[in-house]
Amino acid sequence: MPSPEEPLPEGAEKAAAVRSMFDAIAPRYDLVNRVMTFGLDVGWRRRTVRSLGVARGSRVLDIACGTGDLCRALRTAGHTVIGLDVSEGMLRAAKTDAPLILGDALALPVGDGIFDGITCGFALRNVVSLERLFAEMARALRPGGRVALLEVARPERAWLRAGHSIYFNKVVPRIGGLLSDRAAYSYLPRSAAYLPERAEVLAMLRAAGFNYLEVKTPPPGAAQIITGTRS
Repeated sequence: MPSPEEPLPEGAEKAAAVRSMFDAIAPRYDLVNRVMTFGLDVGWRRRTVRSLGVARGSRVLDIACGTGDLCRALRTAGHTVIGLDVSEGMLRAAKTDAPLILGDALALPVGDGIFDGITCGFALRNVVSLERLFAEMARALRPGGRVALLEVARPERAWLRAGHSIYFNKVVPRIGGLLSDRAAYSYLPRSAAYLPERAEVLAMLRAAGFNYLEVKTPPPGAAQIITGTRS
């Protein structure tokens, strides 16, 4: 990953850097997540599954499945799940019984309209093109299918936002350095710069064919869940 002094990569360079980073941090990815979020990420994923709002037994694709956290939560909720990730290292470290596919989220290796729901956890800022990602999600969903996207956010209250900024930018890289890879977890807070403002993300989803859009921000406001329905 680039040093804090270097500009963030774009295009093909970004795609290669992200894939390499996740391959490297895969073995301790779950541990670092639990520690740096104080375990809150477990609840965020469960809420994402509830917010997806599809019937039990639905067929769901989890994009950027990583080590399978959302896959496990979806299976616990009674859904039929397929996980997809671009990182071979993440898939090798996965702890889920769901079928897993090595593939690109911007060119999903699946047919049209075959899923009832799609989830994606903490990956919007890592793709090269959100427009292409949302178009592929819409293609893979049946009309009326649902999407639930879990991503980082900044708390709205000023005092929480200030504390979150210090923690996210200063403490998280140190935790990552102690438990895994400091360079990778220094990239994590910087990567938030890739994420457009919420209104722009919602506009992209509408343009891709999603409606009934809703955003929830579980306490303390460091994460957001964006949901929508395929028109």
